Amino acid sequence: MTPNGIAMELRPGCYDEYKKRHDELWPEMAEVMSANNINMAIYRFNEYLFVYGNAPSQESWDNVANHSVTPRWNEYMAEVLKTDDEGNIIVHPLPQAFEFGAFKNEA
Repeated sequence: MTPNGIAMELRPGCYDEYKKRHDELWPEMAEVMSANNINMAIYRFNEYLFVYGNAPSQESWDNVANHSVTPRWNEYMAEVLKTDDEGNIIVHPLPQAFEFGAFKNEA
């Protein structure tokens, strides 16, 4: 498995809308993630979101990133997440500090 952890920050007062958008995940987005065996959980602490995902390979992550639905989804989510001056969601990669059990990378 290829793990991936990132942090993002919500725009003030936008958690309910963020949650709603994920509860109503676009079928096309769900399909491309499922087709690439992506597993993901998102946790919230105050206005910060911590995303943990895993996939069988880097190629799986790249397939999702390069799919035509992903830029549209990111633009949609940029309305509720903090962005840079160009409108891109600010994403902070999180280096893995520890792993155990099912999360242990066997590579």
